Amino acid sequence: MHCSQALLLPAKQVKYLFRPNPPICGPGPENMYEVTVEDTFSSGHYLRNYRGKCEKPHGHNYRVRVTLSGEELDQAGLLLDFKDLKEVLRPVVNYLDHQMMNELEPFTNLNPSAENIAKYFFDRTNEHLKDKTNGRVRVKDITIWETDTTTARYSE
Repeated sequence: MHCSQALLLPAKQVKYLFRPNPPICGPGPENMYEVTVEDTFSSGHYLRNYRGKCEKPHGHNYRVRVTLSGEELDQAGLLLDFKDLKEVLRPVVNYLDHQMMNELEPFTNLNPSAENIAKYFFDRTNEHLKDKTNGRVRVKDITIWETDTTTARYSE
């Protein structure tokens, strides 16, 4: 039950609402703003310690979806301008675009699976966001499409 709903309950129900440890009201997941952008890139890779077609070099036209969240809007009433979010994402996309990922850090040792690529985007995008927003905005989740029908998602 959301905190504001407690005020609307009939008095006889209130005794059941307030237990020794009632939920804390205030900023929480239901009080977050979110913005989302998508971008695409093409890269090659192969999977180590894997038996099957994907152990051989091959490529994908990837799609990445980045969702940001934060509790406060800026003076313009924005969590982050979409243009600024695209600028934050661009260096991460450019690093991988038209490259063999296995030849790039961290994928020289880390397998470039869709799951690991999603975490890579999460970490790098968060680094760029901290500089741009002083920690006011953070990555909520990253979704990577390896094909039109397969995705991997990372969140913390």
